Parts: sequence; structure tokens; C-alpha cells
Amino acid sequence: MDTAGTEQFTSMREFYMRDAHGFLLVFSITSLSSLHELAELREQIVQIKGGDPNVPIVLVGNKSDLEEDRVVSRSRAFQVSQAWGGVPYYETSARRRQNVSEVFVDVCRQIMHRDLSGRGRRGGGGAQGQGGGERAGGGDGRLSRRRRKGRRGAGYEEEERYDHRGRRSRCTIL
Repeated sequence: MDTAGTEQFTSMREFYMRDAHGFLLVFSITSLSSLHELAELREQIVQIKGGDPNVPIVLVGNKSDLEEDRVVSRSRAFQVSQAWGGVPYYETSARRRQNVSEVFVDVCRQIMHRDLSGRGRRGGGGAQGQGGGERAGGGDGRLSRRRRKGRRGAGYEEEERYDHRGRRSRCTIL
């Protein structure tokens, strides 16, 4: 769920959090307030997930291509990741497409590990700092349907996938 600029969807946020299996919490390395806002969002996620501090989460510092405008240091972001129970931290650049796939692979790995182990433990082997991380192979899920709903700019996309057991899962991007 992308919460950037979507104040009109706050009533739906709890619904999506309840159904979600994992979360990418993304802030801009050029904005300290964006990192601070994630702390409240993480607490809300943990609360909605029944107080489970091991919800699959990846902390992502975006805009790594704007190093000269950096306000949030890597060490500060890493401190936050450790305070949140050692969640993996990545730095990405959407513009340069750096580490974007890796964050999704990591959160998916955590979700799969959690499902397979039947426990609420975090299973990711994420990278600390910029770059790296183990890469997952395979890709059991197959894309079934992707559609855009709503008005331009205020809509959302839904993507349905089926796991290796044939169960349907859905990713919603607001």
C-alpha cells in the first residue's frame, strides 16, 4: 500500500494492513520527516497485526541517486531498522532502478519463511546499508490479472497472483 499523498484513503488503510502479509516502509533520504512518519505507520501495522513485532517489514531509503541532498544518514536509518527488531534496510533509487527488485525479494522471502515455518519469525537475509542482499531464484507465483481502477491519479492497481498451492493473493498499490 502506497500512502504517499493518499489522505483520502486513510479509512481504508486499516483494512489493507489487516490483509497484507508484508510491508515495504519507504522514506526519502532527502527528508527526515518522511522517516519519522514511518515510525507511526509501523506501530499501527504492529497493532493491527495483533502486536506481533515480527511482521515481515523492509525499511527502504529511496532516492539514493540524490546523495548530495541526503538528510538521513545511513547510520540513522540503520539505527531505526535495529530499533524495529533488526528489519532489513536497503537504499534504492527508483530513477536508476537500483535495488528496487531486491526489496521486494526480501519481503517476499520473509513472508514465505513465515508461512513455511508456521511461526512469526522474520526470515529475511536482507542487506544492511546500500545494495546487496541475497537474490531469490524460482518464482512460483504466476501473474493472473492486473487491472487499474478509479480515476486517473486517484485510482489504484490490483495484481492477483497464485502461490504454489493455488491460493490467490493480491497486491494493492494505492
